[in-house]
Amino acid sequence: MIQQSTLQFLKALAKHNNRDWFLANKAKYDLAKADYLLFVEAVLNGIQKTDNTLAELAPKQCVFRINRDVRFSKNKDPYKTNFGASFSKGGKKIQCAGYYFHLEPGASFIGGGLWMPMAPELKKVRQEIDYCFKEFSSVIKQKKFQTNFNELDSSNKLVRPPKDYEIDNPGIEYLKLKSFIVSMPITDAELLDKDLVKKTISAFQTMTPFISFLNRAIDI
Repeated sequence: MIQQSTLQFLKALAKHNNRDWFLANKAKYDLAKADYLLFVEAVLNGIQKTDNTLAELAPKQCVFRINRDVRFSKNKDPYKTNFGASFSKGGKKIQCAGYYFHLEPGASFIGGGLWMPMAPELKKVRQEIDYCFKEFSSVIKQKKFQTNFNELDSSNKLVRPPKDYEIDNPGIEYLKLKSFIVSMPITDAELLDKDLVKKTISAFQTMTPFISFLNRAIDI
């Protein structure tokens, strides 16, 4: 579970997103960060038991910095108003599929997959879906997967079929995707529930065949 004080800190940061306020409340940030890291450690310990590709991963390799990169953004707020953690075999800086937990009051979610891969990796994933569509379909149509995540996020996709694929390809709607990700929302009440770690691990385990398929494609 996440402590109420952690949510309160993030809510306050959203209202006072400036350096002076942050420095004045650094002690509260340190407590919130430590709370989130404990949660990440518990989740990682659980998923490592069923996904051995994460065996060498450490909790601190999973969490993202609170500071925003504002160099190329119109939004100049210096801090993120969420805590994020990525669980993948190469750590958060490596291009591969993985699991993700987003902690943000009113907008938290469990997610995973492969977000905006570079052209070579995207080509490999599309090829693997095309060659092994029956297998891919069985993974994402599995009952528990559908219950948790429904469908892949289709908000970022091509209008027309990608090069070398025909419109009547049985997997064409997935081949049009630029990212291969799924997610499920988490309420603030669920964040505070004692079963949050168990719920997150279970969702990640349901996602494992999907993650494995994507990483197999990239590794080929």
